[in-house]
Formats: sequence, structure tokens, C-alpha cells
Amino acid sequence: MNNSSRHICSSQQAPIQLGAGDARLVDRREFLWRFGGGLGGIAMAHLLGQQGLLADAPQPKAEFNGGLHHRAKAKRVVQLFMSGAASQCDTFDYKPALIKRHGEKFDPGGKVELFQSDPGAVMKSPWDWKQYGQCGKWISDLVPHIGSCADDLAFVHSMMSKSNVHGPATFMQNTGFVLPGFPAMGAWISYGLGSLTDNLPTFVVLPDVRGLGPNGASNWSAGFLPAVHQGTLLRPGAAPILHLKPPPGVSPARQRATLDLLQQMNELDTEPGDSEMGARISSYELAFRMQSHAPEAVDLTKEPEHIRRMYGLDRQQTAEFGSRCLLARRMVERGVRFVQIYSGGGPVSVQWDAHKDLKENHEKMCGMTDQPVAALLKDLKQRGLLDSTLVIWGSEFGRLPMSQSGNGRDHNMHGFTMWFAGGGTKGGRTIGETDDFGIFGVGDRYPMRDFHATVLQMLGLDQHKLWYLHNGRNEKLTDFGGKPIERVYS
Repeated sequence: MNNSSRHICSSQQAPIQLGAGDARLVDRREFLWRFGGGLGGIAMAHLLGQQGLLADAPQPKAEFNGGLHHRAKAKRVVQLFMSGAASQCDTFDYKPALIKRHGEKFDPGGKVELFQSDPGAVMKSPWDWKQYGQCGKWISDLVPHIGSCADDLAFVHSMMSKSNVHGPATFMQNTGFVLPGFPAMGAWISYGLGSLTDNLPTFVVLPDVRGLGPNGASNWSAGFLPAVHQGTLLRPGAAPILHLKPPPGVSPARQRATLDLLQQMNELDTEPGDSEMGARISSYELAFRMQSHAPEAVDLTKEPEHIRRMYGLDRQQTAEFGSRCLLARRMVERGVRFVQIYSGGGPVSVQWDAHKDLKENHEKMCGMTDQPVAALLKDLKQRGLLDSTLVIWGSEFGRLPMSQSGNGRDHNMHGFTMWFAGGGTKGGRTIGETDDFGIFGVGDRYPMRDFHATVLQMLGLDQHKLWYLHNGRNEKLTDFGGKPIERVYS
């Protein structure tokens, strides 16, 4: 065939004559870039982005202590999520009026939105309270171990949510919206700050062994962000990461060759900018690296016996949650940016959702979590990690001070408690308050947008500059914006 005759791919076309200067001709380098660079380009962009070598990739700045927009107080986050709604008036929000008026007809002086029932009588907490620490914070006997850390905690008592229903309120706490489809806070932080390690995921989720809470895996979704930022689920038990070990007889060299071949095959028909495929490539590469690093990271037998006892691994009641708290410490110690730990999942009987039998429910749930949570705080502190690790405790909403079904409590989205520790938190503070009964926040009230704005602020991220263009709109974790709760950190 004459060199000037080229086939343009068509089984039903006669050869088309192309001259040497025809614009439709491309050289080998251009051909490979156009038609073979799709998946490879995604992978290369991901790798360059991780290393800060892309021209337009924002990167945390050393002069900002690892923050992106201003100086960061924290570099990593551990979020403790009490799924089902822990009762603030039985744990951290002391209300003497409930003791004084116990059994009286409830009259809040205004409308209270209830989830399941008509309001019962005023019901005092079944537990005694005492003051803890130099700050003198009143804390329930339900959580004496957390009480011993009172001087490191900043309690915010006037949090509020937009929904009184578990699913939407859980979305609200995780993503800033009551509807599905939005990125989790951990995904936003992964997107904004990237990874601190190449060998472990940036965003890790440690669910309850008994099942997932409302919304399931949507709580740690990347939403419309690139899929690489979604949370990585570590399952409870001896093998937190399924299928991490290669099959018997498969060497690392053979695995490497398999990944390379898979990438070459996928390059043939992958659209440029396909974030789902980019995430899959990244997960394959990360899994390959994790085979060398993750087994050591998740091996709790490496911990000294006194540390294992500290987290309660020697007691059946605390062993499971304690294992996940200890695993969280090992994760942040090795560079994981955001760890989320769930207490409560599966059937209502194993959540914090105490519509009846409050005493039995909360003694069970606090009995599982109190010692491990305090151990996590103290262990991070003794290792010098608490100063740079923000620890958050909370639920999707709180519970009401009157009785339901005689001995339970209904949902309360109007005023509930969250606490912060570490990562620049000013410990020993009580911020905001609820009314005498513990229903409504009074004075300064803080919606979830303020909570999210606070976390971003402490990580060196400006809520208004952390956005992603989606459907023609600059989407943000805080939507139209929240107000950072400055007294938490200044």
C-alpha cells in the first residue's frame, strides 16, 4: 500500500487518500495521548495530585501548620457517633429542675415537636450526678470515665437539628443536609486536605459490629465529589479489611503485573475524567500497598497488655467498642486523616434509641463506650497526639426530659449536647445552654452548619473556599454558611 493511503476505521469505507500535511494525521505520541491516556491520565492525575505536583491543585501549607486557608489547630479527626440519640439530660446536661419537678404534668410553655407520642410527666434522670475536674462540670454517673476527662472537654449544650427523624438527622450531622446524595464531612476533609500517608486510606469508618445505623453506607459517601474521597469501611473482628491478603502462591510481582495489565485493558474504553474509574484504580493501588502496611496497623496484639486493659479489651462489655477505639488511635497515629466510630447499629435494641426502658438501654450503651472513649482521649494525650487530633462526641439529636411509655424518652432536635476535645479545643468549658427542662436551646443556639464550620475552621479550612462545582452550583459542606463556634477553640 502506498504510504499516503491510510484507513480511517470503518469496515464499509474505501481507503481515503491522506496527504502528509493532512490535519487528520497524528503522530504516535499524540495518538497515545488521545486514545490511551484516559485511564492512565486519571491515574497520573491522582498520583500527581497526591504529591502536590498539579498546577491547580490546592495543597496544605507548612506555614499554616498543615491548613489550606489559614493556620490549622488540628490535623486529623476522630468522630464518635452515638447512633439512635444519646440522652443529653442523662449524661452531660445537668438539670436540677427535673429532680425537683419529677412526676409533675409536663408544661413546656410552647409547642414541642414529638416523634411518637404525647408528652408524659416530667422524668428526672435515673442516675446521680457529681462534679468532675477543676472546671467542676456536673456529669452523670453513667459516664464516670469520660467525666475524669472533663478538663479536656468543651461541651456545647445548645446544638439543634433540622429533623426529628433518625435517617434525615443522621444525614444532617454527616453531610450537612437532610437529603441523600451529599458528601460526608470526612469526604470533604479528604478532598480539601488530602492524605497524610500513601499506605492507608484517608477516611476510615469503623461501624458497630451489630449492623449499620440509619442510611447505611450513604453516611460516608463521597456524593458528587470524586469517588476516591468516600470512606473506607473497616469491619470489626480479626480481619478488618476483607480480601486484603493475596491468594496462596500469588507473589507481589505477579500481583503487580496483574494490576498493570488490568490498567492497560481499562485504558481502551475509559472516558477522560471518569472519577469512579479513577477511584477504582486508586483503591487497587492502595490495596496493593496496604498488603504490606495494613496488617501491622490493624493488629491489636502488638499493643502492650496495659494498653489493652486501658481500652477494656479484657472485659466482654467493653471489648468490641474498645477494640475500635484502639484501632482508631492506631489509624490516626499512622496518618489516617478522618476516623468515624459508630456506637449503635442494626435493631433498635442495640442502638441508643430509648423510647422505653431508658435505664436499661443507656446503662448498656454507656457501659460499652464510657471506658473506651476515655481511654482513647488519655492515650492520645500521653502520646502527644491529642494536641493535633480533634475528637468529637455526639448524636443525630438528643432526647426529651419527659417520660415516654412510662420509662423512656422521645426525640429532641431542639437542644442537645456535643463535646469536643483535642486539636486546639479549650477544655473545661461549657458553651451554650438549654432551658430549665433541657428541651430548647436558649441564647446562642448552634445548627449543624455551625458544627461543620467549626470542624473545618480548626482544620485550617475556610468553609466558603472549600467548594465543588456540581450542576452549575458551587456546593459546600455548610451550604450557605455556618458560624464557627469560636469558644470551642479560642
